[in-house]
Amino acid sequence: MAAPALAISLGLALQLEALGLRPQIKWPNDLLLDGRKLAGILPRLRWRGGRLLGCRVGVGINGLNPVPPGAITLRRALARSSRHARAPHPCARPDRLAALVLRGLDWAVAASGQPELVRRQAEARLWRDQPQRHEGQLWQVAGLTQDGALRLRRDEQLVELRRDF
Repeated sequence: MAAPALAISLGLALQLEALGLRPQIKWPNDLLLDGRKLAGILPRLRWRGGRLLGCRVGVGINGLNPVPPGAITLRRALARSSRHARAPHPCARPDRLAALVLRGLDWAVAASGQPELVRRQAEARLWRDQPQRHEGQLWQVAGLTQDGALRLRRDEQLVELRRDF
């Protein structure tokens, strides 16, 4: 099974790409546009005896809402690339965002049995623009492991970070 946060992030990224945007996945559960946070995904898994019983997913996408410094709204991102500079792009409206999220979740469910597909496509969209801090030191993002963990490199050292949701 593909890592849920990664599959969901990828599913949403694919929906945003269909709108002409180029989102990047900031491992494990954020989507960025031009280095600015657009969305966050928070899955919670329920297990019993090694068997997945269910999954709850929280998805937050900045549509038309005010955002803190370092973030971006879908409205602003779409206005830069379209004729909707004055009026909000229709896809930034809450009802359209809900449909986008549901299509992204649907893609993630369909792809959950194909972990290598999810890993390969997520790695192609992985945010690598800045070093990541780990244990007080800066590391470069080197990619993803087979199970969706983040691989970091510092000089000749490699570490793998895993997140359990």
